[in-house]
Amino acid sequence: MNIKPIFFVILFFSVIVIGQNDKDQLRKIYKASLTDGKSYNWLDYLSNEIGGRLSGSLNAELAVQYTKSELEKLELDKVWLQPVMVPKWVRGNPEFAYIEVAPGKTIPVNLCALGGSVSTPLEGIKANVIEVQSIEQLKNTHRDSIKGKIVFFNRPMRADIISTFEAYGGCVNQRYDGAKEAAKYGAVATIVRSMNLRLDDLPHTGAMSYGETPINKRIPSAAISTNDAERLSGMLRIDPKLKFFLKQNCKQLKDVQSYNVIGQITGSQYPNQIIIVGGHLDSWDLGDGSHDDGAGCVQSMDVLRLLKLTGVRPKRTIRVVLFMNEENGLRGGLEYAKISKQKGEKHIFALESDSGGFTPRGFSFEGPDYKIAQILKWKNLFEPYLIHYFRIGGSGADIGPLKDKDVVLAGLSPDSQRYFDHHHASNDTFDAVNKRELELGTATMTSLVYLIDKYGFNNIDFQKKIKD
Repeated sequence: MNIKPIFFVILFFSVIVIGQNDKDQLRKIYKASLTDGKSYNWLDYLSNEIGGRLSGSLNAELAVQYTKSELEKLELDKVWLQPVMVPKWVRGNPEFAYIEVAPGKTIPVNLCALGGSVSTPLEGIKANVIEVQSIEQLKNTHRDSIKGKIVFFNRPMRADIISTFEAYGGCVNQRYDGAKEAAKYGAVATIVRSMNLRLDDLPHTGAMSYGETPINKRIPSAAISTNDAERLSGMLRIDPKLKFFLKQNCKQLKDVQSYNVIGQITGSQYPNQIIIVGGHLDSWDLGDGSHDDGAGCVQSMDVLRLLKLTGVRPKRTIRVVLFMNEENGLRGGLEYAKISKQKGEKHIFALESDSGGFTPRGFSFEGPDYKIAQILKWKNLFEPYLIHYFRIGGSGADIGPLKDKDVVLAGLSPDSQRYFDHHHASNDTFDAVNKRELELGTATMTSLVYLIDKYGFNNIDFQKKIKD
C-alpha cells in the first residue's frame, strides 16, 4: 500500500484546519481587546494619577508599584521586580530664554533643557549665536567663529521621508552629540531645533551626552520649539549680532535603585523557551508619557491577560517586561539581558512596543532569515485587520541587548505620522491617545505572540525534512 499520498492528504487538511483555527483565535483576540480590553484604563491611571515618570523619580517608583500590583491581579505564575541602578537627573525650576534684538527689547523663546544637561550659571548665559545645520558643518567652521558663542543646531527632520523614524534618525545626532562637539571649539552653550515635523511652540526634550568631556568643560544644552527655531534663524539673517539668553537649573544626582517589572506565564511544554513582550516604564517629565511609552507598557501587560481570557495555555514561557530607564541610559534593558545571560535563559522571541499607541500597521523584525521567513507566512492572517506591513530591520532599544544569532527581535509598527508631534514634549498626554487604536495595537501584539508560542521555530526544520 502506498502511504505517501495518504500522508500528504492528511498533512494538507491539517494545514487547512490549523489555518482556520488560527483565524478563529485571532478573531477572538481582537474581539476581546476591543470589547473587554484593560490597556486604556491602565494607561489612564498611569498617566493621570501618576504622571511623567522620569528615571529615578518618585513617579517612576509609583509606576513600578502600580504595574506590579496590576500584574499580580492577573494571577500570573510569577510577578517580580528586578533591581537596577538608574541615573537621576532633575530639571529643577522651569527654564527661561529670550532673543535680545536690542538692549531692553526681547522676544521670549519656548525652550527646555535636554536630559542630562548641566545647568547654566545662576545668572544665566547671554551670548551671540552661530547657526549650523550639522555637526559636520560645525567642524568645518573656524574656531574663532564659535568661541564664546551659543551654537544653534537647526537641521530639521526631513518632511519628504515617509518613515518619520528615519527622518528622526537623520538629525537626532545634533541633539545627542551637539554639546560635546561644540564644547571642543569653545562654545558656551548649544540650542537645538526640536525633533518635530510640524511647526508649533512646544520644545521637545531628549537625551544628550557629553561623552568623555570633563565635568568642568561641559556646556548647557537645550531644545527650542520649531516655531522659535524658524524665528531665530530668520532674525539671524537680518542681524547676525543679536544675542540669546537662556537659564536652566537642571542637575545630575547620584544613581538610585529602581526596578524592571516582570510578570510571567510559565510554558506548559517548553518552559525553557522564553518569549517576552514589553515597553519602557520611564518617560520624560514634560508630559505624562502616554505615547512614549505608557502605551507600550499597558499593551504588553494586556497581552498576557488576553491570552488567558481567550483560552490560550501557552506552550512556552511568556513574559511581560516593563523596562526602566530607556530614555536616558537603557539600564533596564541592559540589566535584564545581563541577568538572563547569567541564568543561561533561552529567549526565542522578543517583541517591543515603543512607537506610540497609534493605529498598528505591522511589525519590523531582525533575526535569522529562516525564522523571519516563517513569520512572514502568517502575514495573511493579519490582513483582515489591515495589518500588512511586515518588514525586516529594526526592533526596539530595550530588547536590543538580547540580540544573538538565534533570537528573533520585533517591534510593533504603528502609523508614525503623528508620533513626533508628541514625542518628548508636554503634549504627550493621555488625551492624545485613541482608545480603539491603542486596543488594536494590543490585539496585534497578542496575536503574534500567540502564533510564536503555538508554532515556535522548529517546524521550519520539519518542513525542510518533508521537502527533502
